[in-house]
Amino acid sequence: MEKVIRIKTPVTTEEVRKLKAKDNVLITGVIYTGRDAAHKRLIELINRGKELPVDLKGQLIYYVGPAPAKPGHAAGPAGPTTSYRMDPYAPELLKLGLKGMIGKGKRSKEVIDTMKEHGAVYLGAIGGAAALISKSIKKVEIVCYEDLGAEAIHRFYVEDFPAIVVIDSNGNNLYETEPQKYKIQ
Repeated sequence: MEKVIRIKTPVTTEEVRKLKAKDNVLITGVIYTGRDAAHKRLIELINRGKELPVDLKGQLIYYVGPAPAKPGHAAGPAGPTTSYRMDPYAPELLKLGLKGMIGKGKRSKEVIDTMKEHGAVYLGAIGGAAALISKSIKKVEIVCYEDLGAEAIHRFYVEDFPAIVVIDSNGNNLYETEPQKYKIQ
């Protein structure tokens, strides 16, 4: 059994640099949500020299649009969305202190290079396990962009949110290393 690393948000660069590709993590604390529409608005604020509605230093962003919660639950199913749609925006947010992104799928070279430079990680959440993931979400608040519905920026308080380090702060990338193990010669 792989070891599991417990992390609490916010995280420091030093904590992030200790995480290695393939590490299983359980996250406790606040994580923010955001998809492409919210990211676009954040970058527009940055470009206008305005303050962001959330301080990203040491934070994690989960690429998700949570489904409505059933009575007695903090969140509905909350599975990851494809991350490459945030690639045009991620480098600027990483430069502001964002320490991790949670999603699914490959990332661009520019995002990976910026992660390496600023000490950040890309974590994978399990696609298809949205209902299971939602059990780790204990509290949900809309932070901003309520007009975007499920794509608004939410503040999740999570306990033992499961993820795997897909790309670490050194650029080690499971999308590159793991397929090689299964190639037929």
